Amino acid sequence: MSTVSIVVPTLNEADRITGCLSRLRSDFPDCELVVVDGGSDDGTAALAAALAPVVPSPAGRAVQLNAGAAATRGDVLWFVHADTRIDAAALGQIRAALIDPRVVGGGLSLRFDSRGRALDLLARASNARARRLHHVFGDQAMFVRRSGFDALGGFPPWPLMEDLELSRRLHRRGRLVLLPATSTASARRFEEFGTWQMVAFMQYLKVLYLAGVPPERLADRYRRGPRLPRPRPHLEVADARPVP
Repeated sequence: MSTVSIVVPTLNEADRITGCLSRLRSDFPDCELVVVDGGSDDGTAALAAALAPVVPSPAGRAVQLNAGAAATRGDVLWFVHADTRIDAAALGQIRAALIDPRVVGGGLSLRFDSRGRALDLLARASNARARRLHHVFGDQAMFVRRSGFDALGGFPPWPLMEDLELSRRLHRRGRLVLLPATSTASARRFEEFGTWQMVAFMQYLKVLYLAGVPPERLADRYRRGPRLPRPRPHLEVADARPVP
């Protein structure tokens, strides 16, 4: 039976890290569990240390995930976000999928902790993409054989799209599978900016990535968030002036 190491990257997740780690400890007691903290200033690391070893790391999802992988011993690496709730059936399905030596990794079926047309559509599209194009993102709780992960040098040290790039590289080595067990991701960023607007923004960033835009530029654009076009100034008839 494969040994599984769960890696949880954190940065200022004090409000949810205790619940996340408690569920992972309870549902997957035979998994190694490691937290990689990217310099939280809200007490996240101290809260996490009560439930799991904490590895300090520079901030950055790829850097933190690679540091966590290096600090673990499992045959399988399972990357779980702190704001994601994992179906208790997932571990058994991961181990069953990896009996097939052609399978190099995969992810769980995505859903969100809020419901709505836009979020439901995004979840269905994400699962279809993972199933047909083998593009797995971090909020789908990606898992991978350590042998394949190490052979590829881990996640590329990019500030954005590191998960998509790793899944594309893994797919060249073997099969990526989407499991029926669910990964319930937080909708907080969608609610902050507006769901439809954020969905369109994320698709826009993926198009830029596939077009070859450097990850650093994508990350800068992501940090600024989606922006609605500014309305064009309205010219009142009374203010109009004849053109000479």
